[in-house]
Amino acid sequence: MRTHVVATAGHVDHGKSTLVRALTGMEPDRWAEERRRGMTLDLGFVWTRLPGGDSLAFVDVPGHERFVATMLAGVGPVPAVVFVVAADEGWMPQSAEHLDALQALGVRHGLLVVTRSDLADPAPARAEAGERLAAAGLGSLPALAVSAATGAGMDELRAALARLADGLADPDPAAPVRLWVDRAFTVRGAGTIVTGTLPAGTLTGDDELELAGRRVRVRGLESLGEPVARVDGVARVAVNLRGVGVESVGRGDALLTPGAWLAVTELDGRLHGVRDEQADAAALPAELTLHLGSAATTARVRPLGDDVLRLRLARPLPMRIGDRAVLRDPGRRRVLGGFTVLDVRPPALRRRGAAARRARELAGASAVPDAAAELARRSAVRESELVAMGVPADAVAGADAVRGGGWLLDPQRAPALVEQLRAAVADHDAADPLDPGLPVEAARRALGLPHPALVEALLARTRSRLVVGDGRVRTDASPDLPGQLRAALAAVRADLDRAPFAAPDAARLAELGLGPRELASLVRAGELVAVADGVVLGAGAEDRAVAVLAGLGPVFTLSEARQALGTSRRVAVPLLELLARRGRTARTEDGRHRLRRRAALGGTP
Repeated sequence: MRTHVVATAGHVDHGKSTLVRALTGMEPDRWAEERRRGMTLDLGFVWTRLPGGDSLAFVDVPGHERFVATMLAGVGPVPAVVFVVAADEGWMPQSAEHLDALQALGVRHGLLVVTRSDLADPAPARAEAGERLAAAGLGSLPALAVSAATGAGMDELRAALARLADGLADPDPAAPVRLWVDRAFTVRGAGTIVTGTLPAGTLTGDDELELAGRRVRVRGLESLGEPVARVDGVARVAVNLRGVGVESVGRGDALLTPGAWLAVTELDGRLHGVRDEQADAAALPAELTLHLGSAATTARVRPLGDDVLRLRLARPLPMRIGDRAVLRDPGRRRVLGGFTVLDVRPPALRRRGAAARRARELAGASAVPDAAAELARRSAVRESELVAMGVPADAVAGADAVRGGGWLLDPQRAPALVEQLRAAVADHDAADPLDPGLPVEAARRALGLPHPALVEALLARTRSRLVVGDGRVRTDASPDLPGQLRAALAAVRADLDRAPFAAPDAARLAELGLGPRELASLVRAGELVAVADGVVLGAGAEDRAVAVLAGLGPVFTLSEARQALGTSRRVAVPLLELLARRGRTARTEDGRHRLRRRAALGGTP
């Protein structure tokens, strides 16, 4: 059996609470003041069993104009609405504002219920309300006339609620959790309890969640008055939090799947008009209130185009592309429009004309998160951030992209970037021929990439004569050595041909003009082997040394090795240390040396 959640809407004192009380047998008005005045002041939560066995929870909202923010906190996370109009009063001012809110949120599922049909003919109220609901985009909602006092029409209403519930889409139980908190209180012996409507995803009794940027642990769950081990959306749920003081959580906070949501303070989106008024971003006040879920925060408005704008929020909210929010002017007490989120990580607008260019870019933007579109828009983005923006994880994993270091790069940029990198390597080698190859970090900076791993990934994806090795990007052709360096190398080789292990001393190297940079260049080119700082031998010196040492017997001393190699301690000591690091020799217990057997045969240990 499934659980569904709907909210009430409608003018104050049109019988919303009376209706849900008659349907559920439960009291939605929790406070004595509400019951004394006969008017709902806060959100109420009750539930019932539908024909067929499914459960239906009601979020009963206040209808008074002073409590529209509370109404929005209740309706925001809920997928369907029961819109209530009294037969004896008909359409009223708060009926219109509640409809504005539903239109702004994009609610498309619900019922029109004309109450108090025992006091007046319900037909006129039903006709007018139906026309207004249809004009606001809710279509031709099923309409019923009832009387909670006499019970007339209540059975038909229960059947209509069952049909409404059957028509609601099943949310994804694997979706990340975003539970907007609408109540927070304490229970003796249990601690802090928060309640909310879970629109999708799954909660379990041992989950770790995020709350206001810190990790919290679930101690227990309750749904529809019963303890449960697991809750799938859509559902009303009470969450017992471990180690959280009630003073640190309240309405408008959200319990989140860790790492799955971005904390957003600046965002771009599309404005939707209400009451058949055309959306006009320029007509908005400079400051208004944004309502999302149960949260409400002040937002600074920057129009970008006719119906697109940038908002800067007074506090961060967990948001994704495609979220639908309400924009309200609290001073005029009016819903101004709906707002669909198009970008939760928008670019800075620093240059003249940037807002107009941004408006043109957003004109064709979809509110459905798409990996290819986001890559094209951003050029490079973290994989985890793309998922947190709302792109499905499997779509991110399968996206055509250059990947490296947890980042994705738009593949359309690859050819131009490789050409840019080839030019940067050529410029570097021309300026410093003794140090061929551009360091990978320098290559990253030259290309403006966010991670050095993207450099190698970029070259792996494209056909290029550039390769990455030893932390450098170089051409795959051997670099040409300058003439003076070639002459010095020839002199060193001649010396080593006469005595292969008599490394040139400092004076000889200085005579040939071979300083540390020149020697490093020859070592990188594979022309020499660096045994120690300032100690170089010819290419292949390790293999020749092993061949000589193999003739000394199973073990040998440093002195014996020095004599056999025809060299000095200056060379013999670091050479034996090098052979030991490479696994070709080992020390014996008495401090002598021996060749490893496979090394002596020309293999590796």
